[in-house]
Amino acid sequence: MAVKIRLTRLGKKKAPFYRIVVADSRNKRDGRCIEEIGTYDPNTDPSTYKVNEEAAKKWLANGAQPTETVAKIFKLAGIEK
Repeated sequence: MAVKIRLTRLGKKKAPFYRIVVADSRNKRDGRCIEEIGTYDPNTDPSTYKVNEEAAKKWLANGAQPTETVAKIFKLAGIEK
């Protein structure tokens, strides 16, 4: 099973809010996820994010691949592989 760490979109039209989730890469973007590990809000200035560092490091150690956007958020949060 290919596992990815990616964003799931929530919120109204033109006001997105995202959850950072661990999901099977074959599932839909807003489909079933394995675990929720954080949030990302691009509407605020500057953008805000909250990440459960323990869970993120655990999934990265187990081989989960973050998407480009999630990798940038992890870099800002100080989470490395």
